Amino acid sequence: MKHVIIGTAGHVDHGKTMLIKALTGIDTDRLMEEKKRGITIELGFAHLDWPDGTQAGIVDVPGHEKFIKNMLAGAGGIDLAMLVVAADEGFMPQTVEHLDILSLLGIQNGLVVITKKDMVEPEWLEMMREEVAERVKGTFLEGKPILEVSAYTGDGIQALRDELHGMVLAVGEKSARIPFRLPVDRVFSVDGFGTVVTGTLIEGCMNDGEPAELVPSGTETRIRNLQVHGRNVETAFAGQRVAVNLAGLKKTDIQRGDTVARPGTVRISRMLDVRLQALRDSKRTILNDTQVHLYHGAAVLLAKVILLDRDSLGPGESCYAQLRLAEPIASKNGDRFVIRFFSPLETIGGGVILDDAPERHKRRVPAVLEALKIKESGSGGDRVIQTVSEFALALPDAAKLSAKLGMEREELQGELDGLLSVGRVTEPLPGRYAAASAVDGVWKSCESLLTGYHKQNPLHAGMRAAELRQKLFKSMDQTLADAFLRELCQEGRIRRIQEADRYALADFEVHFTKRQTALEKQILEIYRAAGVETATVDEVLASFPPNEKTDAKQVLDSLVTGGGLVMLAPQLCWHRETYERACAVAKEHFASHETLTLAEMRDLLGTSRKYALAVLEYFDRGRITKKEGDFRRLGQGF
Repeated sequence: MKHVIIGTAGHVDHGKTMLIKALTGIDTDRLMEEKKRGITIELGFAHLDWPDGTQAGIVDVPGHEKFIKNMLAGAGGIDLAMLVVAADEGFMPQTVEHLDILSLLGIQNGLVVITKKDMVEPEWLEMMREEVAERVKGTFLEGKPILEVSAYTGDGIQALRDELHGMVLAVGEKSARIPFRLPVDRVFSVDGFGTVVTGTLIEGCMNDGEPAELVPSGTETRIRNLQVHGRNVETAFAGQRVAVNLAGLKKTDIQRGDTVARPGTVRISRMLDVRLQALRDSKRTILNDTQVHLYHGAAVLLAKVILLDRDSLGPGESCYAQLRLAEPIASKNGDRFVIRFFSPLETIGGGVILDDAPERHKRRVPAVLEALKIKESGSGGDRVIQTVSEFALALPDAAKLSAKLGMEREELQGELDGLLSVGRVTEPLPGRYAAASAVDGVWKSCESLLTGYHKQNPLHAGMRAAELRQKLFKSMDQTLADAFLRELCQEGRIRRIQEADRYALADFEVHFTKRQTALEKQILEIYRAAGVETATVDEVLASFPPNEKTDAKQVLDSLVTGGGLVMLAPQLCWHRETYERACAVAKEHFASHETLTLAEMRDLLGTSRKYALAVLEYFDRGRITKKEGDFRRLGQGF
């Protein structure tokens, strides 16, 4: 499922917050001061749902000039912009500045909403449409829809919902292969939970329980809980508004502008090489050595602009520049930024980062300018991605790629790091690479196989891992096959049922009838009560009335595929809890013994030879143990 963020922009008191409430039913003004003053100070969040299950997050950003910093923090993760213009006032100074900022941040799609249509005459409204169309010429909103609404009466709201629905459906799906990155725009404490941060997940996917790094400080932490739209989730995806509970950190350890990222994936620097663009409507010329405020994600830092090929940059011009910062910044190549004049505060330009950790450059050096030109065009990366693609699913290492490309290892690693950071290359195994297009091919085949399996076996939790590997990869080495399957799991496309060693599509769920749900509880209780010495499957099924046997068999099969029951042998199942107790006693035995015999396992379980042998043979098949004559040693272990 794709995840899209819609961002409002526009002048103060033009009705953005009331418009969002009319669209979603959610009031995004959450601070008492906002209620009292009637303006949005902090970022507000809502979600818009459609009957077909499509959902989009909405960021309500502040319109008042004094709160432009918060507006910039919210604009970084926007996919679609909703520029709001009040019918009774038209374009205002902050409307122009917000539109400039959205353009500098690379937002390419959106629409214009003229609010408060109930407050003006039809002739005035038509004149306002013409003015708005003229004012957005030359921007990404030229030619985009212009809709008139009244949040007060509801007139035009449904048409706006329909238009947004179509635009959301057209937004491309974000890659889950890029290491996750979440700029922090809010930090607070929750009793009983600890420190919580919020932000828009701009890249990748975050999983509950995985390690994380707070940058630029480098503090290590762990994701302890994830929420999206107020609901706990196992995984959050790029394009979602996320609340993250971080383990082991106090509120004072984090500040707005920090970033939560996958450890080791974001570089820290005090310098950035950039393509700098001056606003065409700016009244200022950017001089070499100008001091500015740099806005990146939710961070605001002081920086000095070093123009690398000239002494001044006039309105509408662009050039290569180096930004030298007063504090460290955590960024990536390709990130967008905005700069504002130091004093008085006004937006003067922005651009894109070409090198997130460069050396200090001298000005007017042809080699430096040529290198930046190459970085901007991405030619080196294109050669690498083409070569990686030629290896298909073979997962070449850096040595093989270096030899084929004739490229130095250090240069190659830099290109690979860049491609990994934007999701064009993946690393299914440490130091071994695949093109994203190759993984897409695996996913297409995997989706088809699992869709067919779920259709034929609607009560099975998933397909056996061995069967999926064999059909998907034929004779591929199991280590490589499992690496690709892990990659699809990490991307949130499929999920592994660990207990039963099966795979399913991420959104697949088994749906029991009311009667089958009752049978599920009954069967689980039969096996839980029996413990180790269970009846055969046929004997268990025979205990049900004839009219329930078919349903009971289907439910029992479903419990085996879902891991609630463990099938040790074709006619012998244990409850999951019974199996885990057997694992625990065997593990404890191996802690002080190198081998385990059948007689010892029988005594550990307090049962007969039949059941001890069944579980040991199950261990052998799973490579937990390895049989050697009359005893067993640990194999891969528990």
